[in-house]
Amino acid sequence: MKKTVLDYALKIRLPLTLFVIATTFVLTYYISRPERDGIGYTPEQPIKFSHKLHAGAMVIDCQYCHTEVGKGRHATIPSVNVCMNCHSVARKDKPEIVKLTQYYEEGKPIPWKRIHKIPDYAYFNHSVHVNKGIDCTSCHGDIKEMEVVGQVRQFTMNACLDCHREPHKNLPYLEKVNNGPDNCWACHR
Repeated sequence: MKKTVLDYALKIRLPLTLFVIATTFVLTYYISRPERDGIGYTPEQPIKFSHKLHAGAMVIDCQYCHTEVGKGRHATIPSVNVCMNCHSVARKDKPEIVKLTQYYEEGKPIPWKRIHKIPDYAYFNHSVHVNKGIDCTSCHGDIKEMEVVGQVRQFTMNACLDCHREPHKNLPYLEKVNNGPDNCWACHR
């Protein structure tokens, strides 16, 4: 009798249990991947801002608003003063511009929610990439077509290494581009 129970456990229960565990792991890994990678993350912002209008239809250069992107490590989110360069005159009666004006008059920064983020333990410098001619869309997607900005690419180590190791494949618009560093300490400082 004991041998039959042991045989049943080894032949049926153990393989079935291992199959369920493996299947659960694989499904969880792939189903939760967009959440882990941030793909699709599109938070509601305090002010509805259309990149499709500003960067697309009006052809405002990214660096007009994101002033530090070519100079420093961070792209910086524009201050309310930058917005008011135009909106102290343009479309002042629109509800979102009224909200913007209120932030400006109260001297409060707009509490934008960050969308694109790499882990804190990884070093990334925007200016190095921008000054090499790498277009914003290579990492951030076609912002000019986004009414609401969301993360469309992975900001993972594999994604960065893929681009650093094969820049010609990932950045076909650049004629002369060298491989980026792929040693650990280039990003893990």
